[in-house]
Amino acid sequence: MNRFFTRERFGRPQFLAGLLLVAFCAQADWLVNLQLRGTADGDAQEQAWISEGWKQWHGHGIGGAPFSEGQPAIATGSPGNGFDVGPFDVEHSPLLYLVSAAPLLAWPGPSLEADWANYWRWLPHLPFLACGMLLGASLWYVARRLCGNPGGYVALALYCFSPALIQASARCHREPEIVAAWGAFGTIFTAIAVAHTLYAPREVVWWNWRRIVLLGISLGLAVGSQFSMIVVAPIALALMLYVAPIRRQAALVIWGAGCVVGLMLLFAAYFFHPRAFWEGMRHASFWGATWRGFAVPGVYREVLAQIGRACPALAFALPVALVTYAVWPRTRYFGNTAPLLLALVFVGLGMAHPHVAGAGFLVGAVPFLLIFVAGVLADLMETRARLLVTACVWGMVGAYALCSLMALAKVGRG
Repeated sequence: MNRFFTRERFGRPQFLAGLLLVAFCAQADWLVNLQLRGTADGDAQEQAWISEGWKQWHGHGIGGAPFSEGQPAIATGSPGNGFDVGPFDVEHSPLLYLVSAAPLLAWPGPSLEADWANYWRWLPHLPFLACGMLLGASLWYVARRLCGNPGGYVALALYCFSPALIQASARCHREPEIVAAWGAFGTIFTAIAVAHTLYAPREVVWWNWRRIVLLGISLGLAVGSQFSMIVVAPIALALMLYVAPIRRQAALVIWGAGCVVGLMLLFAAYFFHPRAFWEGMRHASFWGATWRGFAVPGVYREVLAQIGRACPALAFALPVALVTYAVWPRTRYFGNTAPLLLALVFVGLGMAHPHVAGAGFLVGAVPFLLIFVAGVLADLMETRARLLVTACVWGMVGAYALCSLMALAKVGRG
């Protein structure tokens, strides 16, 4: 136990990162409180999520597979988008419905009385707030490992004051994309971490069983939250084969084992009912991309606008990082290149999915962009002009945080 509580695990960097995550949680809590005060009966779509999850928890069917009679068809598509309108949720497994309703199982009493709504309506938001916090912690851990403490702080600060990520974690009038984003992020970087361990001269497959389980859980969360996130599975395999070319057979075995764990988690979301699972998979949209959006200039403007709303500081930091990456060879290493390429892939997938899944890919692209920007800025902070660069970077981060807090305060004033 004494070896666990060491300065390396619980030192000043962890304390400062914890403070930033507390600030993130406070902003999300504030937004949840405003939402609950502003709607007496709650958001209709949120009520549908809870109702479907409550139904499954009490043994009255499977959430979204199919929907209960009279429930709004969440993410079943609409005429003209390439999907058949039906009673099945073609975008999500029952996982998100179960997560939405699970905290309500702790509520005393057999029903959810309207008189106590101000209290129990908080509960369905807690899992998504937790996912937002965990994604932030994962982002900080990865960025710190790739580019040191300065890069970790920059990435986490940009994350913790991101309006879109705060809104997604608060689940304020949005689909719960934060779970899919966390699952995709975890899948990618767990796969990279596993691949690096394959250089060790030991029985790497069995020794990696913890990372295999983590890889499977991450993949299960990503695909269970958004079926089209299944694309992260081949991306993870490609990264593993690239990072460890001399142990490709071991990488393939580990990847296959992780996929099995993810599949079992997805099966568990259907409460291990084979027929329900088969019907859910038969109706699921694992691709659904259309390339017509790439020929429409307005799509590019909308994507840029959404990324700008996700993190306004990127309007300044991203062009600087891209120009630096292009002209300075020192920044073109795997720790910067991989997040940039992954962000471009996710943005492209977001453009190719003009329906519900597109928003999930765009939210998922933001953490990769933040790591890329933080990595390049951390490299600049190690040059001879480190004092000037550091002052500019933290001045930008401070102004960005202040603007985010001011915008949140304006929401509170209505």
